[in-house]
Amino acid sequence: MSDKSDVLGAIIARQHHREGPLLPILNDVQAELGCIDAESEALIAKGLNISRADVHGVVSFYHDYKPKADARPVLQICRAEACKARGVEQLIKAASNAAGERVKIETVYCLGLCSGGPAARTGDDLHIRLDEQAIIKLVENA
Repeated sequence: MSDKSDVLGAIIARQHHREGPLLPILNDVQAELGCIDAESEALIAKGLNISRADVHGVVSFYHDYKPKADARPVLQICRAEACKARGVEQLIKAASNAAGERVKIETVYCLGLCSGGPAARTGDDLHIRLDEQAIIKLVENA
């Protein structure tokens, strides 16, 4: 049994008893392994006795589940209408220039902070009322 199989087995065993265990399992696998690849999808499907297509459908629907691990820190920048109205497009350019290849910049559509936009997220931390200087500092500290 490989290390990945052991990790997945432990996660499935820990979450299997829950009603609707697939999303909690996927969240744990993404956090633990950094991705949900095809092998993981197959093992999860087998562990839950559902089709791989069912697992893949959920994985491909949510943008937070990645098929390959990426060790770079991530800065998610909200690109929804409220943040666009407050100039987020210029902030995305500034963040991308500051990030280079060291930090991954992802645009997302709504962090739920519309009244405080432009908004961004690093890990579990939310940042609001960003300007160019503040977003560059987030990139530098990532």
